[in-house]
Amino acid sequence: MSVDPSHVRIPIEDVRPCVHRGLHPAKAVVGEAVEITALVFVEGSLVVGAEAVLHAPDGRTTRRRAMREPAPGTDRWAADVTPDAIGHWTFTVEAWTDPMAAWQRDAVIKVHADVDTGVTLEDGIRLFDRAVAQAPDDAARSTLRTALGLLRDDTRTPLDRLAAATAPEVRALLSAHPLRERLTESAPLPLLVERPRALFGSWYEFFPRSEGAVVREGEPPRSGTFRTASERLPAIAAMGFDVVYLPPIHPIGTTYRKGANNSLSPGPHDVGVPWAIGSPEGGHDAIHPDLGTIDDFDAFVRRATALDLEVALDFALQCSPDHPWVDKHPEWFAHRADGTIAYAENPPKKYQDIYPLAFDRDMPGLIAETLRLLRFWMAHGVRIFRVDNPHTKPVAFWEEVLGDINRTDPDVIFLAEAFTRPAMMRTLAAIGFQQSYTYFTWRNTKAELTEYVQELSGETAHYLRPNFFVSTPDILPEFLQSGGRPAFELRAVLAATLAPTWGMYSGYELCEATPLQPGSEEYLDSEKYQLRPRDWESARREGRTIAPLITTLNAIRRRHPALQQLRDVHFHPTDNDHVIAYSRHVPGDTVLVVVNLDPHHTQEATVRLDCTRLNIAPGSSFRAHDELGDATYTWGETNYVRLTPGVSPAHICAVD
Repeated sequence: MSVDPSHVRIPIEDVRPCVHRGLHPAKAVVGEAVEITALVFVEGSLVVGAEAVLHAPDGRTTRRRAMREPAPGTDRWAADVTPDAIGHWTFTVEAWTDPMAAWQRDAVIKVHADVDTGVTLEDGIRLFDRAVAQAPDDAARSTLRTALGLLRDDTRTPLDRLAAATAPEVRALLSAHPLRERLTESAPLPLLVERPRALFGSWYEFFPRSEGAVVREGEPPRSGTFRTASERLPAIAAMGFDVVYLPPIHPIGTTYRKGANNSLSPGPHDVGVPWAIGSPEGGHDAIHPDLGTIDDFDAFVRRATALDLEVALDFALQCSPDHPWVDKHPEWFAHRADGTIAYAENPPKKYQDIYPLAFDRDMPGLIAETLRLLRFWMAHGVRIFRVDNPHTKPVAFWEEVLGDINRTDPDVIFLAEAFTRPAMMRTLAAIGFQQSYTYFTWRNTKAELTEYVQELSGETAHYLRPNFFVSTPDILPEFLQSGGRPAFELRAVLAATLAPTWGMYSGYELCEATPLQPGSEEYLDSEKYQLRPRDWESARREGRTIAPLITTLNAIRRRHPALQQLRDVHFHPTDNDHVIAYSRHVPGDTVLVVVNLDPHHTQEATVRLDCTRLNIAPGSSFRAHDELGDATYTWGETNYVRLTPGVSPAHICAVD
């Protein structure tokens, strides 16, 4: 039967996921289950059925999944579909009335009450004739013919004839292959399917210039290079990271260069801020000469690739006053009344060493240059970009740039470093950014974490994918400053298990926590302004590193598909607000996490589990293997926990 051309014979409303009324695609990754839902209903006492239909990018292949009402009587139908290839997919919902299901429902009532029994059974015979004609195969046809023969046999009692037509195996077959009338299809909605790294991964940020750097009292500092930085890669890979992210690697300007601790009076050997991009040596497509050459960068990427690490590059659309663009493209900058170029400000902060771009005079030119730069680095093996402050550029600009890249290179991933208002963060995600920084850094209490993660795993999860960085070169949270090593441990556990993508800035594993001054989130002796070589081997030998915990967390994440998805998270009640409990579940894998949120004190709590969210029958006991502490417990609906900072900060349990 063809689809009703009116599209409205059966109301199909509020189809989800739908981003910005369908103007932008919902997102998924290859192999990710996507829940499609819709309100489907029909007039009177007709019985309705529905199916989610996934249309592949080739325009021919379709995948169909029967929809059900998770909460009967709500008219909200749902089904999971799983795309298996990168590309621009679409999906629809088809709905129909099911005369056979309606007949079976009514016939049971009428025949048992002996009301219109004869005509009711005759109606059923006609429907079964149609069902036999459209049976999908010989086995189904045989089953339906047998039922039809018994239904026709007027030597049997009406109840026996009805029983043959409503037997469980007959109902199951007709449910799987229903008669469809009034077939109606919703308007198609877009679904962008990307590679799995767009959803799941562990990021490690470090400054190449600090690795292998030599800093001695009374001597000019000597920068590390890509060659020395590559020596750090095996340790990063051994901790289980997937992505190594580099701050800008370009030449740094000297005009208004910042000195140590953001001083406005730099010394002759101060190295400057990597985000102050551009000098006579070049701009965004050049390598800082201290780091090496483009060949050295290529060798760095090859070494990372051999270790199963992807290289992410910072992409900061801003310039130092010495950038070649300042002379070649004055129209790309805002000029003040005195004719000078306006430097960047975030009052009360001033960034005299950085000129922001202005987009109103030549946006096409900026789009073309941005695409040229991105494709330059893509040609050198970079398929992931962390974009600095995208919320300070026009949304229309990013829509053009990201759309152009996605059309030709859909595997390229963009992370939005947008610590800004929710509407802008969500819009950047909707128009093409694969991932976004979040407010996780400042969510510390049980209530804050619960509310925020529930928000992120709700409707916005269809297009905004969070990246939970526990720290950045710009942000040393007060919680880490005051909580010591236990604070670093528990925040790592939370980030690694609450979001499929998480990240950390180099030095986190050493629990570096000294602020520039009380109340500041800036590091003392920040690596943004100076070289910071670290003695990794001594830290390991002396036990001053939480790298073993980080390694364990990343190994747990790789073992458990439940931790590699965003949408299914459930928080379980505890009677102590210093203890948080939550679970993640996908078919075949369930992980339960309990964390002490207090870095200073041992906390005890009773955890009350909703066993249905663990795929466990209510009232049952089950085995919970703590993969963090390597212990196995027999738990049930109510459980006592005792968690001690620095000893047992959390349980991360695989549920059998």
